[in-house]
Amino acid sequence: MKKLLIILLIFAIALLLRPHKNVSHAYANSSYVVVEESSGRVLMGENEKFSLSMASTTKIMTALVVLDNCQPDEMVKIHPKAVGIEGSSIYLRANEEYSVLELLYGLMLRSGNDSAVALAIHVGGCVENFVTMMNAKSQQLGLKNTNFTNPHGLHHSDHYTSAYDLAMITREAFRHDIFAKIVATKCYQRTDGSYFYNKNKMLSLIEGGDGVKTGYTTKSGRCLVSSATRDGMRLICVVLNHYDMWHDSVNMLNKCFEDYSLVDLKSIIPLDKLQVNNAKIPFVDISIEDNVIYPLGSDEIDKISYSIELSNVSAPLKKGEKVGNIKIFLDNCLLFSKNLCTIDNVEKKNIFDIIKENLS
Repeated sequence: MKKLLIILLIFAIALLLRPHKNVSHAYANSSYVVVEESSGRVLMGENEKFSLSMASTTKIMTALVVLDNCQPDEMVKIHPKAVGIEGSSIYLRANEEYSVLELLYGLMLRSGNDSAVALAIHVGGCVENFVTMMNAKSQQLGLKNTNFTNPHGLHHSDHYTSAYDLAMITREAFRHDIFAKIVATKCYQRTDGSYFYNKNKMLSLIEGGDGVKTGYTTKSGRCLVSSATRDGMRLICVVLNHYDMWHDSVNMLNKCFEDYSLVDLKSIIPLDKLQVNNAKIPFVDISIEDNVIYPLGSDEIDKISYSIELSNVSAPLKKGEKVGNIKIFLDNCLLFSKNLCTIDNVEKKNIFDIIKENLS
């Protein structure tokens, strides 16, 4: 009995002293999310903020950091450390030279781990510096559940992200037109005449499919970041450790396209004319500054509300001059806070206008 108590005590102490894993890992082993690109609104998700391994979908951040820091036409001399990297490869050889653009196609279409390392060394000077840049970009984007240890996605216990964070990384990458072009390409002809064929079946499986990246290791499971665009609305879908990633991603994207559409909120918010003191025309038209476009379900349009604050203004006013503020809400949650501006120049009354006004 005494020996049993001692064994139980040792076991209890071992449990207390063991390293704590990320809390997210303790509660989820798979996750998914669908977001609308322009707004970043989450349309569908489960465990989307839980940290998981993401395999080669890592390369979306690799491409983003590369495009943030160099030009596609820059030439890259392949460092010996980029040769013979484990896993997917485009079979680079030491001292060969390729453009950044060709290496990006090899990175995103063929998931070349050697391409990832070659680009990392070119941009960061070494892989370690480049990883620091990846994590700095992650912090800049405000991501809470992401950490990188390499540019390719081979498994490491401290290399992880969440479905939501990965969607935000992809959303940021799409700000580069060249990224959007690369990930939508099914086949790329290299300078030597050979071809890179895209591994991403979503380009053919779904209407409007235009990206993004597959990933797999035995530890991470099947991972996929996919995107599709219809009627000007691009949706980004992320699934991590999802066995039937193709079928489920298609279904989730189709469901969100059915349920949501982009709505120009200017078209559903009537704005009264603004009274301007000492103006030739006392009431003038105003407009919301910038675009206020947001994905809404058909049952959500009636849930849009707004509040307006107008300034006491006098002529003259220039076109586009700020004259107030509007806050737009969905279910009492703030979506936008925008300036209200004049649509045209507003002229001040002159002496003849004043005389005419008094005579009338």
